[in-house]
Amino acid sequence: MDIDRGIRVAVDTGNVTLGSDKSVQGIKLGKGKLVIIAQNCPVDIQEDVMHYSKLSDIPVHDYEGTSLELGSVCGKPFTVATLIIKDPGDSNILEIMG
Repeated sequence: MDIDRGIRVAVDTGNVTLGSDKSVQGIKLGKGKLVIIAQNCPVDIQEDVMHYSKLSDIPVHDYEGTSLELGSVCGKPFTVATLIIKDPGDSNILEIMG
């Protein structure tokens, strides 16, 4: 899938923040070009992300997979419920989402 490849390339070559707490902090500061949320992200975190990303005018993409799958796409041995792409690096993820 293009989205998975785009996320992986962004993680490998760009600047990406993984994890709910750090993502919400980053969104509050308006840092990021795209937020990605896993399908099974806890509701309270999802609400925070949606609220602050709207205020910061950062687009949000609902990832069609679990946090375990998103972690795997990122090449991490742990779950990733949310991530922020600050700099896509060599990835075309922003064009795919645009």
